[in-house]
Amino acid sequence: MDEFELLKALVSIESPFGNEGKISDFIAAILEENGFDVERVPVEGFGDDIVSYLKGKGPTVVLNGHMDTVHISGGWTRNPGGELVGDRFYGLGSADMKGGLAVLLSVFIELGELSKKERPNVIFTAVSDEEGFSRGTWELIKSGKLRDSDLVLIAEPTNERLMLGARGRFVVKVSARGKKAHAARPWMGINAIEELARLVSNLERIRMKRHPKLGRGSYCTLAFSGEADGLSVPDGAVAVIDRHTVVGEDWEKVKGELQNLAERLSLGAELEVEKFPRPTPEMLPYTVRENGRFVRLFKRVHSGLFGEAPNITYGQSVGDFNYFATYLGKPTLVYGPRGGNWHASDEWVSVPSLRRVRAFYSAYLRALVRPREPVLLTARGREFSSSAG
Repeated sequence: MDEFELLKALVSIESPFGNEGKISDFIAAILEENGFDVERVPVEGFGDDIVSYLKGKGPTVVLNGHMDTVHISGGWTRNPGGELVGDRFYGLGSADMKGGLAVLLSVFIELGELSKKERPNVIFTAVSDEEGFSRGTWELIKSGKLRDSDLVLIAEPTNERLMLGARGRFVVKVSARGKKAHAARPWMGINAIEELARLVSNLERIRMKRHPKLGRGSYCTLAFSGEADGLSVPDGAVAVIDRHTVVGEDWEKVKGELQNLAERLSLGAELEVEKFPRPTPEMLPYTVRENGRFVRLFKRVHSGLFGEAPNITYGQSVGDFNYFATYLGKPTLVYGPRGGNWHASDEWVSVPSLRRVRAFYSAYLRALVRPREPVLLTARGREFSSSAG
């Protein structure tokens, strides 16, 4: 099935996170029309995850894409429901990640036309709420349906670079408790707002671990609140802080470095440092070995198709890939089309890039069955040859 036609159909269906029901039903219907059995994993308050299986030989591969988008922002000059201009297709979610989802769905349908000897075991998954709290992927992992998988492939937009890891993330809630006094005599109290402001304005003083692939972690204050009770010194304030982490940094380290900073600053307020509540587990950092067998094969197929090995990259932020790599514990390779303006107005994906990424996935999945044999793929009248040996 043509990936571009699928892209247009997917973008035409509004699916901001929390409203994925229609696109979930659409993907299920497409699969059923092509002869696949479909399983649904309920995600309370969101569209069902869609799961479908193909039996083959060799490893079991999970193809994963998320169905949801962010909510639409202002400033669009193109049709957020889909508009082709030159070789760019504009639309909300076109790059992040309905383009990649269309590629994986198209390739999965194509694999269904092959014999079992020509394809690996494949599990196609389309999930909800990646843009929120990754509820869909977490429910899918908890379901146990992916327990026996060997590899996860995700077509998030990477500008045709192979992403082999990403930083993790904690969201931290820091509460400050001061001492109330009359505001005309502030020296008699402890101003919780001012004390907590000292902490967040000195976050750059914290020395963080440097990782050879992921770089350093980072801090960013996301929210700050506090107010006085009339003409009083405020005795309470709260800050919400983002902390991106690298491998080797855990919650105890993050909590400890904030407490240590408070001591160095001699803050007068009492601080409580805790995780900001969320409905799913924290996203942990990870890396995938560049010399692992799946990555080596990826490089060989890419070189055969396009004449060069893929550029390797590592993600600075988080996504469903963190869950697959750390909680499911499987090698997770992220590779998707070129695009721009993700989470912003006039989001777009490159149609030629979409075609190339599809050609690659088709060749790579076949190569997983016969990793030492040449792989031939005809795509849109052009023959790609990949020597996987």
